[in-house]
Amino acid sequence: MNQSQQWIDRNDQVIAKTYGRYPLVPVRGEGCKLWDADGKEYLDLLAGVAVNNLGHCPPRVVAAVQEQAATLLHCSNYYNIPQQIRLAELLCENSFADRVFFCNSGAEANEAAIKLARKYSTEKHGAGRSEVLTALASFHGRTYCGISATGQDKVKEGFAPLLPGFKHLPFGDIEALRAAVNVETCAILLEPIQGEGGVNLPPENYFKQVRQLCDEKGLLLILDEVQTGCGRTGTLFAYEQEGIEPDIMTLAKGLASGVPIGAMLAREELATHLGPGTHGSTFGGNPLATAAGVATLETLLQEGVLENCREMGNYLSSELEKLKQKYDFILNVRGRGLIIGVELSIEGGEMVKTAMSRGLLINCTIGKVLRFVPPLIINKQEINQAIETLDGIFSEVI
Repeated sequence: MNQSQQWIDRNDQVIAKTYGRYPLVPVRGEGCKLWDADGKEYLDLLAGVAVNNLGHCPPRVVAAVQEQAATLLHCSNYYNIPQQIRLAELLCENSFADRVFFCNSGAEANEAAIKLARKYSTEKHGAGRSEVLTALASFHGRTYCGISATGQDKVKEGFAPLLPGFKHLPFGDIEALRAAVNVETCAILLEPIQGEGGVNLPPENYFKQVRQLCDEKGLLLILDEVQTGCGRTGTLFAYEQEGIEPDIMTLAKGLASGVPIGAMLAREELATHLGPGTHGSTFGGNPLATAAGVATLETLLQEGVLENCREMGNYLSSELEKLKQKYDFILNVRGRGLIIGVELSIEGGEMVKTAMSRGLLINCTIGKVLRFVPPLIINKQEINQAIETLDGIFSEVI
């Protein structure tokens, strides 16, 4: 029995079965490559589901984590934490925001955003104004608040009763949003690009119209950039490409290169409504996570990663378009930067398994959309390797 199978057997005895795990046991990573417990090499175009934006074990982040781990791992948020302060400064200097709240995940960041929106609305407009409009096919996390906000029934089955105060409308339909606004509405929560929902892009000028609607009605615009933030679309944040600014934004995934972290960013006028005792997190913004975040952001901003994301995103999209011309079961190639979806007319799950067996890691979401979210440092040679593998898999489809 190989080492991977031994670990898989042990996993089956003790780990909760909340994931449909593939028979892969990663033990080492570098750049865009992973190696399993038996030494097999994989080209990773999933990147921990858009987490390892700088690749596996980026040197600058590794050094920062090693130094911080030997100095101070954790202290209470009752105190002032230098690494947390520096990361917040970097985020505010490079975004619309004035203040940052740190937590441990994207779901927690979204919870904080919704709490802030409701607290602000209550204190500014009075009670009864708490409804949040979100999109069908959206995904905002696995907590009760997260699944209540999410516009996918599959994540909600068996968990009733859900939290009230959410309404789901078609993504990209400004008239549906406008018609749904009422005296109880306080905010609109959207992903700039729906990742888990199938890499769905908004229509041109949609977010400008949403911003205008919020301004007209006195609503808050919350952008969930958990997946699109931290360079994934070719700019530090996806909203930059829409020509608008949100009132609140959430981040996680790529913010600390794999060290658990989440962040809610907000304008000063709003942030003041979460005063002492209104919200908190034991581990949020601890020295280790924020040291990793500082190193991650500095690398993104200083080492040409965003430029590479744009260039390689265009190249990967063009190569996938060539496959689309070759195979009629490929319906659409869509994306921005290095979040790209390939929509199929057939199920894609088996393709993911075949790709893994051939050393390529990808993902399939909503059954028929292959999702590509590789490290932003990927190069043409690695993309060519991935395309060659995909071409071989597609050629075997009958």
